[in-house]
Amino acid sequence: MSYPYQIQSLEAYHKAYRESVEDPETFWASVAGHFQWKKKWSRVLEWNFKEPRVEWFKDAKLNITENCIDRHLAEKGETPAIIWEPNNPQERTRIVTYNRLHKRVCQFAQVLKNNGVKKGDRVCIYMGMVPELAYAVLGCARIGAIHSVIFGGFSAQSIADRLQDAKAEFIVTCDGAYRGNKDIPLKAVIDDALIGNQTVKKVIVYTRTRTPVSMIKGRDLWWEDEMEHAEHQIEKEGKIEFPAEEMDAEDPLFILYTSGSTGKPKGVVHSSAGYMVWTNYTFVNTFQYQPGDIHFCTADIGWITGHSYILYGPLSDGATTLMFEGIPTWPDAGRFWEIVDKHQVNILYTAPTAIRSLMGFGLDPLKGKELSSLKILGTVGEPINVEAWNWYHEHVGKKRCPIVDTWWQTETGGCMITNLAGITPSKPGWATLPMPGVQPILVDENGKEVTEQDENGLWKGNLCIKAPWPSILRTTYGDHERCRLNYFSAYENLYFTGDGALKDENGFYRITGRVDDVLNVSGHRLGTAEIENAINMHAGVVESAVVGYPHDIKGQGVYAFVIYGHMHGDAESTRKDLLQTVSRIIGPIAKPDKIQFVSGLPKTRSGKIMRRILRKIAEGETGNLGDTTTLLDPGVVDEIRQGRI
Repeated sequence: MSYPYQIQSLEAYHKAYRESVEDPETFWASVAGHFQWKKKWSRVLEWNFKEPRVEWFKDAKLNITENCIDRHLAEKGETPAIIWEPNNPQERTRIVTYNRLHKRVCQFAQVLKNNGVKKGDRVCIYMGMVPELAYAVLGCARIGAIHSVIFGGFSAQSIADRLQDAKAEFIVTCDGAYRGNKDIPLKAVIDDALIGNQTVKKVIVYTRTRTPVSMIKGRDLWWEDEMEHAEHQIEKEGKIEFPAEEMDAEDPLFILYTSGSTGKPKGVVHSSAGYMVWTNYTFVNTFQYQPGDIHFCTADIGWITGHSYILYGPLSDGATTLMFEGIPTWPDAGRFWEIVDKHQVNILYTAPTAIRSLMGFGLDPLKGKELSSLKILGTVGEPINVEAWNWYHEHVGKKRCPIVDTWWQTETGGCMITNLAGITPSKPGWATLPMPGVQPILVDENGKEVTEQDENGLWKGNLCIKAPWPSILRTTYGDHERCRLNYFSAYENLYFTGDGALKDENGFYRITGRVDDVLNVSGHRLGTAEIENAINMHAGVVESAVVGYPHDIKGQGVYAFVIYGHMHGDAESTRKDLLQTVSRIIGPIAKPDKIQFVSGLPKTRSGKIMRRILRKIAEGETGNLGDTTTLLDPGVVDEIRQGRI
């Protein structure tokens, strides 16, 4: 067992949950007591959702990197902290022990200091999935600089917007990045993003792809030269490390940008202490991590999942985390399974989008793969449909691995509603029970708690949270009013998640999707995720996306974009089959009015479907569809537009 607060039975879960709600200060003080603090707190929690203001571990002092690295060195110095699996399976795997991680993070902290970076400065990190990305993130945290990682697929304009919002003065990037069979010219994108920029002073460039780059004198520096200089400097001064900056519990640790309804990205700010405690607690409990386990989270560190469950959660527990540079379908669709067997992975945490994509390749890529090391599977990013859950359970987990279906958000910092692997019950398609410390409530449009069950015996409403948990977002960078308006103004004294949910008689929750992705058809509220789940149940469907469009009679009609495998018969008879499926699973009211068969959906490089674009096409808008540069395949938009029904 890793820590005394690892929940090991259903009874222990109920006890922990009860204590966390009845006396949160005592509960979280007990958990936090297992971390390394430079100074203890004067008060565990002060909060007010009206302002909003939340403070955890008030007046405490710490540095998160001492908890992620230094405290493990005595016992785990030669234990792998990070296993790095490159994009190309022919390239050498890198094993980064805790000792090496400590050395590299201290070196990079010195590099930052040498280049004028101070506590509180914002450092933008735009890199591929290489270990140096981890060194950069942790190096910033070591000196108290606020890191803002930008996913390596964003366009120059998107980066420019984020740099401007964060008023970042420093950038860390790579010459390029490998992603499947593509070389992405990261430094060239940064150069474009910096045209007209007045704030950035230094750009540090790590060599990965040996792509020719333009290096501007006085601004651009090579990572390798800076690290070598820092190493000599540390040795010359007789130091063995770079001392960790003392941080206040509420000092910002990082900014992570997430899309907003206005189109302008929101810079979600997470604190140092609360985020650390929550990511560790949720990692240890959700995945039931045991010392020696290999944890493989397939996310990119450019997203919150990578922050929390590749880096901070696992490392704060002294775990071994696997970091993958590539994509699941290159050089073939067996890549994940090869990695699992090669490194004897015990925990696999991935997205339903990836699972559905791999389902489309059939079972051949799984042939010859043992997958016997797997103990626990997990999903993240969106509700998983039942068909994908069953495929994952049967063909990947061999019916012996519990699946944790985790619901959480960039704004929450870590898992909020999820089953705990092998400890609390699972239910396909349902996130199930809240983590200790999370107090969900379902409310109607007026903010009143939903007390009446529907015809299926379920409670249905908008998902809010009644009280703060340690890693709740603290603000949106530079615009606290936007934070209040987005998350705390819809319903009094509640954090509004923006999601709708169902609750059953066991207290299990099922997320039905964004409330702005809810359709009002003839007065009936229908979650798009619910309709998509029904369509995806049809044997021939690979993936679908549902949006609303103006309907003369119903108010809103249901428009479905469907990727179909192999059609038997004509399109019209297949449409009828799909309508029958939806009618059977949800009811006739949910039947799509229009079904358009497509070869692909407009997705970002992280796999998120851009429903905004589909909505505009469904509504008949053929002109301005907004920025499509962040899409994996922008060409698919024209095909969908031309095939509109």
